[in-house]
Amino acid sequence: MTRNEGEPALVTGCGRRITVHRLRLALSDRPINRVALDVGPDQGGEPGVWAALTADEARRLAELLLTQAGAAEREVGRS
Repeated sequence: MTRNEGEPALVTGCGRRITVHRLRLALSDRPINRVALDVGPDQGGEPGVWAALTADEARRLAELLLTQAGAAEREVGRS
């Protein structure tokens, strides 16, 4: 398994560090490539989570995040 070290991170307002990187499992018969999302522990020490997504799943997640970000911005504009 290889992972890019030093990947950019986003630290949320609640202190969670989110990193996104490519995860590659070098199996001899069929290498597997995924996009890994790693959500680190919160400030209170609650453990983080991670997910390994296919390229299509990563694109769908990006679409969902952008849709929700737009909706959140529109809500703020109405307040």
